[in-house]
Amino acid sequence: MGITKKITVLAVGLGLVTLSACGSSDGDDGSGGSGGSRTVTLVSHNSWAVSKDVVAAFEKQSGYRLKVLEDGDAGQAVNKAILTKDNPQGDVFFGVDNTLLSRALDNGLFQPYEAKGSDLVLDEYRVDRDKHRVTPVDTGDVCVNYDKAWFEKKKLTPPKTFDDLVKPEYEDLLVVENASTSSPGLGFLLGTAAEYGDDGWEDYWKKLKANGVKVVDGWEQAYNEEFSGSAGGRKAEADRPLVVSYASSPPAEVIYADPKPETAPTGVAEGTCFRQVEYAGLLGNARNPEGGKALLDFLISKKFQDDMPLNMFVYPVVEGARVPEDFVKFGPQAKDPRTMDPAKIADNRDQWVKSWTSLVLK
Repeated sequence: MGITKKITVLAVGLGLVTLSACGSSDGDDGSGGSGGSRTVTLVSHNSWAVSKDVVAAFEKQSGYRLKVLEDGDAGQAVNKAILTKDNPQGDVFFGVDNTLLSRALDNGLFQPYEAKGSDLVLDEYRVDRDKHRVTPVDTGDVCVNYDKAWFEKKKLTPPKTFDDLVKPEYEDLLVVENASTSSPGLGFLLGTAAEYGDDGWEDYWKKLKANGVKVVDGWEQAYNEEFSGSAGGRKAEADRPLVVSYASSPPAEVIYADPKPETAPTGVAEGTCFRQVEYAGLLGNARNPEGGKALLDFLISKKFQDDMPLNMFVYPVVEGARVPEDFVKFGPQAKDPRTMDPAKIADNRDQWVKSWTSLVLK
């Protein structure tokens, strides 16, 4: 989600403080290889977040110290990992989602490893089954969010579907992220391609552009500066009541509010959702592959999967993992999200982004 999630600071998209585990206290930088290093290094996008006691449990169980290097948003982090693959920054990369997965695999970013517990990962999230180069870690839905108070004040029904967004009553209300620079922006573009097909998505974006859609570089700007329904947007006196964000954004608006409201101030247009899945993999030239394998095992353990929803605001992918009641109440997964085969994404993504850029930004 990326949320992905996947997901700048909502932890999978909501501007919350990241709780990353920092480097080893014993001075080991992880360069000793599998024979001597007691530090394992995780490279991630900026949405990584985990509870301190969960990190402590991993370190006690495995005997390795965890070091985390955050490297920008999902697209930036993946591109940098590819450029540095011969001399990687760490041992495991987390945060490549299904919109960018083929780029990582085609460039040989990961080496095979089947994580222990992979049999408990729900079947719908498993890919690359013959080579086991990546391990599914979390999932989330990219969706249009709406400001409930704004629509109530205007006595206007919020949009529910892609088709609704191009209607005259929603003119100049929507802000989206750049599909070439933002993971949710790319997810929303793929959602429209899944909805309208190869021959129809461009016409849809022409209508969306004519209806006053606003494009900004990334999620944080869109959600915290342009969207009137977010805590940041209200503070910034934002004037757009529709934004491309995540299905998990409303529960974050509730859980982290003070005082905590009884209902979420934002809602989700479920007919606009595109499902993202985030993966982790053992980097091809990892200096500590054994530590990396232990970390991948842990990422799909019940302890880590139970911890994710309230830290990274994503859903777990392992059977039996627990999701908090507030998360389910205010941020349920979309019942019928748009999806796309990874092979189709691989074949079309770059050309779609190029066409989108020419069509929408020029």
